[in-house]
Amino acid sequence: MISITGTVGDKYLVSGMPVATTANRVLKFAFENNTAGTNLLLCAGSMADFNAGKSATVLASSGGPGFQFLTIVDTEKLSNQVIYVLRSVGSGNSKFTINVE
Repeated sequence: MISITGTVGDKYLVSGMPVATTANRVLKFAFENNTAGTNLLLCAGSMADFNAGKSATVLASSGGPGFQFLTIVDTEKLSNQVIYVLRSVGSGNSKFTINVE
């Protein structure tokens, strides 16, 4: 398992390159917003989607601090997409945590 933490203004690129897969595997994401007063979206999409701030595929949405949301997804659904976080509610920076297994 890997744990990723970050601070998002409007958007935050999580994966440095598109997901590449040749086999049918499952990824588990546990996503948490650590900042009150904001909502975040964990998304998958193209670099154009990320650059436009568009939520092409929403993997998880956040509640307030202390709530973790689990997403289980087949890697084939993420193939050739990047993973990113968008702020959907609020105006301040938001801290988040993603655990990936």
